[in-house]
Amino acid sequence: MKSELKAKFIQHLISKKNSNQGFTLIELLVVIIIIGILAAIALPSFLNQANKARQSEASTYVGSINRGQQAYFLEKSTFAEEITDLELGITESTEFYDYALDGVSDTSATATGTPKRDTLKGVAGRVFTQLDGAGNSTTVAVLCVNPLGDGGVPDVAAIESNEDCPE
Repeated sequence: MKSELKAKFIQHLISKKNSNQGFTLIELLVVIIIIGILAAIALPSFLNQANKARQSEASTYVGSINRGQQAYFLEKSTFAEEITDLELGITESTEFYDYALDGVSDTSATATGTPKRDTLKGVAGRVFTQLDGAGNSTTVAVLCVNPLGDGGVPDVAAIESNEDCPE
């Protein structure tokens, strides 16, 4: 090997060693700051998704209670007084919500999902009877979610037709 080539090879190895010393403190601080900013942006979104998942439980349960009331009315021409009468396998209380049937009458029934935390949205459902054009009685179900997210349950007692939910 020529001496000139050997010298260039040794010089290359020496320069390669010097560039392989690791990260500087400034580079590490920049990475930590970037990770902190991303975490500050992502964390509230992540926590909001957890609340949405918890709220979907209430919507599912109250919707199931509404459908159960419709089936119960079809079979017995009256609405169920208790959730257990519907035989849906739904418990009246979970970790995040309490469920109840309120205001059951001959023509309507209201189901509520009351949150146990103020950060969750309350859910209410109402099933009521209506006469169709031919004079036949049919049931209509409405499901409403409290838009405020303050732990309150929407008041659906006044809904007597296929209306929008109260705000």
